[in-house]
Amino acid sequence: MLGERRYLEMQQKLFKDKSVHILCEKNLFLCVKLLFSCNHVGEAHARGHAAYSYYRSLQKAAIITQCGWRRRVARKELRNLKMAARETGALKEAKDKLEKKVEELTWRLQFEKRLRAELEETKAQEVTKLQEALHTMQKQVEEANAKVVQEREAARRAIEEAPPVIKETPVIVQDTEKINALSAEVDNLKALLASEKKATEEARDSSRDAEAKNTELASKLETAERKVDQLQDSVQRLEEKLSNMESENQVLRQQALTMSPTGKALSARPKTTIIQRTPENGNVINGESKPNSDMSLVVASPKEPSSEEKPQKSLNEKQQENQDMLIKCISQDLGFSGGKPIAACLIYKCLLHWRSFEVERTSVFDRIIQTIASAIEVPDNNDVLAYWLCNTSTLLMLLQQTLKASGAANLTPQRRRSSSASLFGRMSQGLRGSPQSAGLSVLNGRMLGRLDDLRHVEAKYPALLFKQQLTAFLEKIYGMIRDNLKKEISPLLGLCIQAPRTSRASLIKGRSQANTAAQQALFAHWQSIAKSLNNYLMMMKSNHVPPFLVRKVFTQIFSFINVQLFNSLLLRRECCSFSNGEFVKAGLAELEQWCCYATEEFVGSAWDELKHIRQAIEFLVVHQKPKKSLNEITNELCPVLSIQQLYRISTMYWDDKYGTHTVSSDVISSMRVRMTEDSNNAVSSSFLLDDDSSIPFSVDDISKTMQQIDIGDVEPPPLIRENSGFVFLHQRSS
Repeated sequence: MLGERRYLEMQQKLFKDKSVHILCEKNLFLCVKLLFSCNHVGEAHARGHAAYSYYRSLQKAAIITQCGWRRRVARKELRNLKMAARETGALKEAKDKLEKKVEELTWRLQFEKRLRAELEETKAQEVTKLQEALHTMQKQVEEANAKVVQEREAARRAIEEAPPVIKETPVIVQDTEKINALSAEVDNLKALLASEKKATEEARDSSRDAEAKNTELASKLETAERKVDQLQDSVQRLEEKLSNMESENQVLRQQALTMSPTGKALSARPKTTIIQRTPENGNVINGESKPNSDMSLVVASPKEPSSEEKPQKSLNEKQQENQDMLIKCISQDLGFSGGKPIAACLIYKCLLHWRSFEVERTSVFDRIIQTIASAIEVPDNNDVLAYWLCNTSTLLMLLQQTLKASGAANLTPQRRRSSSASLFGRMSQGLRGSPQSAGLSVLNGRMLGRLDDLRHVEAKYPALLFKQQLTAFLEKIYGMIRDNLKKEISPLLGLCIQAPRTSRASLIKGRSQANTAAQQALFAHWQSIAKSLNNYLMMMKSNHVPPFLVRKVFTQIFSFINVQLFNSLLLRRECCSFSNGEFVKAGLAELEQWCCYATEEFVGSAWDELKHIRQAIEFLVVHQKPKKSLNEITNELCPVLSIQQLYRISTMYWDDKYGTHTVSSDVISSMRVRMTEDSNNAVSSSFLLDDDSSIPFSVDDISKTMQQIDIGDVEPPPLIRENSGFVFLHQRSS
């Protein structure tokens, strides 16, 4: 503050002096002039600096933008490579599993062959021994017969040589003694002959037993031969599956290689010309290639003039319109024609005619998958799920019979495509000037369509990926229907394992009216389960779901019922009573009656899935349990149940109706000993069952069990029936 004051005082003194004031004005003028001259130079420098700064900022922004774009492209390529590597790893894992199965089956085959050879050797040895014993017996019998004949001849000669008059001489006495000795010797020979006959009969019996054993061994040998043949067939099927998997894996590897960064060199190739055939009349038009072309045949040739771009553009727009029409059509419920799903047959016909299975890049498969995905986003609508289950299974069966993944499909594609394209090019050049070109083109397209229906198609990567996605959707829809049925019957199963006490008491008292009301109340839950099963059966029948899938659904549902009822029985002591066993047995009879009503075609072996709960209930209601031995229980009454399960049921059993007792203490102690041995042998001590929620079938199972479908008799829907782009749908029927 003091410094500022002094400065102001000095300034006032200076300005008081006039001369000093004039001098200051001159200096101020010079400073302003100098300042203006400096400002012109400074502005130039400032403008240069601003322009240079703007240039540097633009350069930095361009570099940052280029780096960001390259990073984005690299991330996209890395994501695609990771997806391809993941799919390749899954295929490799499946291949390893199949190889392990093949090794196991090969080992089984060798074991069966070795067992067969041992059986043949044992049979030959036994037959040789029996033949030797038979020869020995025959020799002994012949020797005995020869001795008897000699003795008889000697006795006859002695009688003939004897004098006609018997005199009391020592000689006569000697002859009598000789006769007695001969008679005794004859008796001995007769006894020996009887023993020999007995030995011969025994030998015959033993030979008969040996023949029976030989017959049994021969039957076992035939059974082993049949098993060997079955194993050989299974090995052959597994080898075919393995070859198909290897070919698909090779195609996927080649596609992954084309998607790798090394495939950028392909972009340096010259542009190619595409010769395409229209879907409605088969005419050939030249134009530039586009990624969504489903019927392109590539030929290495110079680029066409710009006048050909408009027809090509209109052709692609026509193809896009046909695809839009197909997607719009299949998004609706098309129903069935003669028990065959119209949507699946329509998709297959269109894809086959458009040659979508043979192209490297197409969007029609993704659009079909998106349509199916949006259609099944109704987990509670079982009718829609059953409709798409039928369509996906049918379409998958058609693809399984048509597509084949060839490992050598991508080795020589240019030569094959160029030859076919040149053929179509010559046809197009010859037909453009003639007035009959349209009719010949339609005839050509019809002939090609019929050839396509009969041949196998070498599928490219999009077709194989579409097949895998379709398989995943089939498994998903199947699991949704199965889980919906499980959710519907789960609350009822908890009420079916134990009878209500009031109803049980009325049953024990024996009143007729109370008995009738109690029985109706008891069986209401079982009847509700049978009603739910019947509703699902009718729903799948109305949507023409293949019987193979229907059988799989009910087999897993009955397995789920078996697991829930059996585990509840083992965990709750009040359920292990005699009267409760009668109640559950009557309910199981309701399910058995429903299985008979549903027929074996749609139920299959579902009733056999209830074997655990059925045998447990039979054990509860069987009489005279203390008289049953452990062998009778484990071998005759409950062969499926383990010792742990039998022990738990036996110890938890109580009778509220007749006052009967459980099995004897000796059987209980024997069960404990067996359980101890099982625990020492590292056998699982868990007595509960596990529910299997896996998919119990494969694509090959579906294609083998489903009947062949004639898609030529399926009428197209009204939406595309009169469309000129779908004329090929009428070719088979016309």
